Amino acid sequence: QVHIVESGGGLVQPGGSLRLSCAASGSLFRFYVMGWYRQAPGKQRELVATITPGDSTDYVESVKGRFSISRNNGDITTMVYLQMTGLKPEDTADYFCNRANLTPESSWGQGTQVTVSS
Repeated sequence: QVHIVESGGGLVQPGGSLRLSCAASGSLFRFYVMGWYRQAPGKQRELVATITPGDSTDYVESVKGRFSISRNNGDITTMVYLQMTGLKPEDTADYFCNRANLTPESSWGQGTQVTVSS
């Protein structure tokens, strides 16, 4: 059974750092390109970082040089991390982890909230 749990969000001042964690339970996640998405209030969900099973990464321009995605593949649970530095108020959003290539069957975790404010 597929299950995704995100954690690590919180309130941080501008310029601060956070490390988000995602536990994706399901034997197939280790084969997927995984990604971190975010959804700011009143905006659509956007994919901000991706990582292949072989650890190739890609980032949306707005987070390049500040965010770093990594993963630890497992037979049962694949962990995906997002190290965020130099946080800005515009990074405030709910952050979600999932496959980068979503299907109609893709389900979502509850997300983790990141608030960047002084």
